[in-house]
Amino acid sequence: MKVVHYMNQFFGGLGGEEVAGTDLQVKDEPIGPGRLLEQVLGGDSKVIKTLICGDNYAAENLTELSQEVIKVIREAGAELFVAGPSFEAGRYGVAAAGLCAAVQAELGIPVVTGMAVENPGVDLYRSEVYIVDSGQNVGAMREVLTKMSAIAQKLAADGGESIGNPTDEGYIPQGVLRDEFVEKTAAERLVDMVLAKTKGDPYTSELTVTSFTPPPAPAAIVDMSKARIAIVTDGGLVPKGNPDDISPIASTNWGSYDISRLDDLEGEDYQVQHRGFDTRFVEQDPDRLVPVDVLREMEKSGQVGKIHDVFLSTSGLANPIANSRRLGREMAEELKNDGVDAVILTST
Repeated sequence: MKVVHYMNQFFGGLGGEEVAGTDLQVKDEPIGPGRLLEQVLGGDSKVIKTLICGDNYAAENLTELSQEVIKVIREAGAELFVAGPSFEAGRYGVAAAGLCAAVQAELGIPVVTGMAVENPGVDLYRSEVYIVDSGQNVGAMREVLTKMSAIAQKLAADGGESIGNPTDEGYIPQGVLRDEFVEKTAAERLVDMVLAKTKGDPYTSELTVTSFTPPPAPAAIVDMSKARIAIVTDGGLVPKGNPDDISPIASTNWGSYDISRLDDLEGEDYQVQHRGFDTRFVEQDPDRLVPVDVLREMEKSGQVGKIHDVFLSTSGLANPIANSRRLGREMAEELKNDGVDAVILTST
């Protein structure tokens, strides 16, 4: 097979975050993990093009990047497109899976990628493309590429070879139920699971349910006039220029911004990194999302003890539960270390 391989700037050998804004680079040979990909594909398979792009550029220009990638693949006559694996790298995962979806839809050739289950690219594209579960350990590169290659070869076989279930093939479940013949009825399988559960024996449920169990509520604040209050938002408000490169979709990071000397927020000083609501009203008056003005009045009147010196912000749009929990834990740890007693969390 003629293969085109996509990687981010780090795995492509260009560098780290300092070159994350690099646009698409096209190489006529396998690079880094691409050489290993060629090995595990075996036979006459050859990586004829390596595409390398910075994570920030890809996140901010995915539609344009998709068209560039499709053009390169079409002109090269490629028969397979492989992206990643990206492991836990969020921007990389979103770009890799997004490019796979675009190439598959436009060119109809087999595509495959790989990343950790917690990667935001999973929830965005798992139903459209095959995503191998890479886990978190980059040291498992050969194992992950081997699983990706096995799926790719089945997809590329004449007539397309059937892909087995996620457990056997190593890909992340797509939420698709397929008919198959089994020895036991659903009722019998259910009874077996109930018995195993009551005995403490291991069992595997046939229904995956996302858990939303909230943590225990903390004790109420007795005297608000002595409390330090922080503002946190998932509405994507950031200073002009977006200094922390927060992505408006499936953001993998958050920022902390100084308000210690401000009585209110001015529109010309801020922008909104979020594409899930009409941002014009917040851009006119950022206090509509991050209510510094009202809280400052409450602070001066003694209703609250002190407004925390910074507000924390990220974008909650299309953010998987696992990633959102990680961001929340990081924010909570910093706020607790700073002696914050309570948080006002604003959304959109």
